[in-house]
Formats: sequence, structure tokens, C-alpha cells
Amino acid sequence: MKENLIDLAAGWNFDNSYARLPGDFFTRMNPAPVRSPRIVIFNEPLALFLGLSAEALQTPEGAEIFAGNRVPEGADPLAQAYAGHQFGHFTMLGDGRALLLGEQITPRGERVDIQLKGSGRTPYSRRGDGRAALGPMLREYIISEAMHALGIPTTRSLAVAATGETIYRETDLPGAVLTRVAASHLRVGTFEYAAQWADEAELRALADYTLERHYPEAEAGGNRYLTLLREVAMRQAALITRWMLVGFIHGVMNTDNMALSGETIDYGPCAFMDAYDPATVFSSIDTQGRYAYGNQPHIGAWNLARFAETLLPLLHEDGEQGVKLAEDVLAEYHEEYDRRWLAGMRAKLGLFREEPEDRALAEELLGLMQKHRADYTSTFRLLADGKAEETAMGDSPEYRAWLTRRQARLARQQEGPEAVQRLMQSSSPAVIPRNHRVEEALEAAVQDGDFGVMERLLDALRSPYESVPERTEYCTAPAANGRPYRTFCGT
Repeated sequence: MKENLIDLAAGWNFDNSYARLPGDFFTRMNPAPVRSPRIVIFNEPLALFLGLSAEALQTPEGAEIFAGNRVPEGADPLAQAYAGHQFGHFTMLGDGRALLLGEQITPRGERVDIQLKGSGRTPYSRRGDGRAALGPMLREYIISEAMHALGIPTTRSLAVAATGETIYRETDLPGAVLTRVAASHLRVGTFEYAAQWADEAELRALADYTLERHYPEAEAGGNRYLTLLREVAMRQAALITRWMLVGFIHGVMNTDNMALSGETIDYGPCAFMDAYDPATVFSSIDTQGRYAYGNQPHIGAWNLARFAETLLPLLHEDGEQGVKLAEDVLAEYHEEYDRRWLAGMRAKLGLFREEPEDRALAEELLGLMQKHRADYTSTFRLLADGKAEETAMGDSPEYRAWLTRRQARLARQQEGPEAVQRLMQSSSPAVIPRNHRVEEALEAAVQDGDFGVMERLLDALRSPYESVPERTEYCTAPAANGRPYRTFCGT
């Protein structure tokens, strides 16, 4: 009775539609309890959006839920089955260290997944321990909340709970569980699993479920499954464009990390680019540069091609015609990405209407930035703030010639300097989660138990498009030290 009253006070409102799919798509099981659960960070604004009580959940009972020691009333915990292409190679995967607690219905009627990450072994753990370390879980919290503030579709982080246990990677590390919130955890890899191991009826059930959950407008006539492919492709074009325009590098764009909702998912070896270079890679495991910054749009298309392959039995009874329909959608993806990228670059340069030379103007600037190793974020923000001469290219004759051409382009539009500056500042953030600041926050939290550094960083990241003098330290690129920055998956 006490637990029911606690759950009622917390505001849980579960309705678990994924659990009503055919049983091949998941395994029901409970999280593995931990020794000493303790909430180390909690997202109060997100809790409010979800209809949850921050007061009721920031308690020992709440810690029990977020660490996996107790399942709230109405939840139906399960590990999802999926497959995926990892660095181009197909393999069976699944939730190896995560459990979907259930689907929370928010006060606005939205359905979102509540997932525990690091909650113990599952049938899909592939010899792993099913646990997570504190550092990578805090990294996901920081970066996902930064992406949300930047206006980029993303999963979010509700809480991180320390477990009081040690996990073993290259060294002994403190354990933790992340509570992740997502529109869903349906992935390209979910469909790859269905295409490989389920029958056509189960594949169709999965496609119908995805349409109902994310694309209900497709219910009205036509080729519904072609609509599903097209809508997923268009959302991915929009998402990857947004990554590119802020210098974000996902780091592990395997097909199991492409969410069909169009959200950014899985913040393992991700990072933001400092000096502009399309070949930039941070992930320690991406030794061939498959997921480099400049490759992300092409990998998006590759992943969508794998998704299209799974849908071929549903697209058309004639296989060749189904392939043709899929190829047309992939061509649309490239066109949509190109259109959105150019529109985004126009906004970053203060250009209100389309002119033929705009692409060349943007590409020439990027070429100069690469040549001079100019910081991506700072360059565009200095331009937006009217400080073009302070960029790393300030003394370059080529850059001065470029500024002259851009000024001539601005003079041909009706909008005045104030409107131009507003457009540019709303398109070019002043604050991003700089890699050295993220590492500083993680070191203080993990090594010293000091979460104040992380809290101050999160506070600065909540309004990324505002230039605030007190936050200057979060706007500055790191000093060059000759050592390449490396990120790690954390599994």
C-alpha cells in the first residue's frame, strides 16, 4: 500500500503499447537491483513536462526506481530486441544493458518511453555485464540536454542514479543508471531484426505500430508503408542537417542508433567540433573515419537504404517496383538534406532570400575556415555579433575579399542590419558543450564527487543562443595542445 501511494504521488501514468506487439520483439524482465542507489542529478523541468512530481521522486523511494531496485506501478519492464549494422557489419543486438520501464502519457497527451540504461544483464547482453559507468551516463545527460536547448530533436535525460557498485572496464569505475526519455526506441535496427527473424505478418504489425505512434497522418489511404519510409527519411534529413549546422558529431551512426521518430539517440562517443574540418573524428573506435563529421549525411542515406530494404515486402507486390519506389525516396532524402543545409547556411550568414551564388559563398567560407583551422562555433558567432575581424582568418586577404562579397550580397536585400543580426544570432549558438568543459565537469563529478561544475555548465547550456558576459568561459575554444581529443563508447 505504501508503494502504491508513493507511485500515485509521483504521477506515473503508464500505458505500454509496445508490450502489446508480438512477443518476438522483446523479453519481459525486471531490472537487477543495486547495492546503494542515490540520485546524483535530476531534471526537474523534464519531470514537470512528464507530469511527474519532482518532490516525490527526489527521495530514497525515487532513487530505488531510477536505479532499478523497484518497478513503479503500471510499468511493464522489457528489453527490446533489434539488430543492426555496426560499422557496416550486420549483427544481432538488442537492449543489452537497458530496459524499457513503460510509456508515460504526459499531461498534454503525448506518449514517451521511460527507459533505464545500465540496469543489468538481459538476454541480449552479448557477454556484457549490463551495467553502465557514472561518467558516460553523465555525459549523455549533459549532451542530450544541450541538444534539447539548441532546438535539436533528441532523447532526454530525467535522472542519473549512482549504484554504489563498481563496474570493470579498462579500470574500476563507479556504476550508475541513466533514466532516458524518448519519443520511442523504435530504430532502423528494429526493422532489420523483423526482416531477418520475424515473418511478414509481424513485420507488417511493427510497421503499422510505427505509423500509428509517429506518423498517424499516414493512415488516410495511399501506400502507407511508402509514406512511412518517406517520413522517416525526411525527418532524418532535417535532423542531420541540424547536427551539421552546429558542428555536432554523433560518432556511432550504426543503424541501431537511427531512431525512426527523428530524434538523436545514443550519446556514446559524441562531441562537438572545434576547428572546422570535415574529416573530424573523435570516437576511439572509428579508426577509418566512417562516421566523420562530413560523412554524416551520406551515412544517413546508407542507413535509410537498410531501412528501405526491410520494407520491400510491404512497399509493392512487385519486387522491382518496390526497389524503384525506395530509390525515389532516397533521392528525395538527398534533395531535402541539401535544401535544408543551404537554408541553414543562409541563416547563419544573414541571407533572407535565395540567390544563385549563396552556395559558393557558404562553401568558400568553410574552405577558408578549414585552411586556417578556425573554430566552427566561434567563427559563425563572431560574424553574427558583428565581430568578423576577430575570427582566426582576420588577417587573410582571401577572407577580407570574402567579406566584401558577402557585404555586396547583404546590400541586395531589403532587411536592415538589425534583422540580419537577429537571424544570424538565432542560427549560430554562442554556447555549446565544449569538449574540454564537458571533461572538466565529468572529472569533478566522478573523481571528486563535485557536481557543482556540471551544474554550472548545464546552466550555461540552457540558453545557447544568448551572449552573456558571465558565461564567456563557456564560449571559448580550448587552447591548442597538440593532442587529439578522443571519446569512448562507455560500454
